[in-house]
Amino acid sequence: MLPLPGGRDAAEFLMPDWHDRETLEALPRLERVRVVQSLSAGTEWIETLVPSWAVLCNARGARDAAVAEWAVGALLGDAYGQLNAARTRRWNYAPPRELQGCTVLILGYGSIGQALERRLEPFGVTVVRVARGARDGVHAVDELPELVGRADAVVVLLPHTSETRGLVGAELLARMPDGALIVNAGRGPVVDTNALVEELRTKRLRAVLDVVDPEPLPPGHPLWELTLAITPHNSGDSAAADERAIRLGLEQLSRYARGEPLHNLVRAASSGAT
Repeated sequence: MLPLPGGRDAAEFLMPDWHDRETLEALPRLERVRVVQSLSAGTEWIETLVPSWAVLCNARGARDAAVAEWAVGALLGDAYGQLNAARTRRWNYAPPRELQGCTVLILGYGSIGQALERRLEPFGVTVVRVARGARDGVHAVDELPELVGRADAVVVLLPHTSETRGLVGAELLARMPDGALIVNAGRGPVVDTNALVEELRTKRLRAVLDVVDPEPLPPGHPLWELTLAITPHNSGDSAAADERAIRLGLEQLSRYARGEPLHNLVRAASSGAT
């Protein structure tokens, strides 16, 4: 946050990130704030802190390319053995699996899911689209038990909400085919950690994770040894993505100053806003 005369208490428009603990702790008490612009697409980390009189917006779209590319890398690194080879560092021959002809289920088909599908098109992949609600060409989450059985890979991109917590649990994982891959670049709590550990221990499934539950994952946790790879919740944090998020925030600030409607509205101010 840029320095302001009078400090953050004088701000009407804020763009905090999750590292800015001082601002986050003060946020519920900032009487003048009217807009909180997240620099990430997910906002569960800040929603309870934003006062009722302020609008909350996210950075949807700014990090799509980075997360989608990370997911493609996870799929290719698994199929062609790079991730396993990096772990074992031994000359163990195993034939690669082509992505061509595979079925990839995208769980959470929003802007990141669309970006991922575009990047998978050249590989000849069949994409199954799943979102919280059904729409043209997109299945609803309640169809998952019937859909995961034909997926060679499931890429989780859902946000963390009360409805999605533990959605990918023991029953759903058990319905995935033998040898399937689970990729999580959404939020850790969407996948039941204990259930995933049990499946990975049998070596029936494989996993590549950018998000886990808990975060940060403590040393010695079974997931460190059982997964092909874990990255530290940074799939969307490329320098270019950060720049796009800031540019989006500055455009939002300009729109606010001009009295124009804001984009990417997550939550409106309450009717009783001061």
